[in-house]
Amino acid sequence: MIGQSIGYRYDVNLLPDYTKITPFLKKYVEAMGWDDLNWLEDVHMGYEEGRPAVFCRNANGWVTIPSSIKLPNNQQDRDMIARELLVKFQMSPKHPLVDLKKAYLKF
Repeated sequence: MIGQSIGYRYDVNLLPDYTKITPFLKKYVEAMGWDDLNWLEDVHMGYEEGRPAVFCRNANGWVTIPSSIKLPNNQQDRDMIARELLVKFQMSPKHPLVDLKKAYLKF
């Protein structure tokens, strides 16, 4: 042990409730061939300047949740929405890495 810990080993409330998975995430997990949410388990709804947001590690920034989306009170439901929006953002042509790929793609 080097001082790091995995949160859900100690707090069962951090484990995703698979009964709350969105239809999009269900199809995404099946298409990826995963048995669980894999890396998405670490994605949770947060706040950036008082607005609901999800952190995108690839872009190293917060992606704010559109105000048109009504968020549920349940944190598990909010986290599932955050996971879905993060995946959709990462697949979007608006993701910052798309520009980097265009600029640096060699083949």
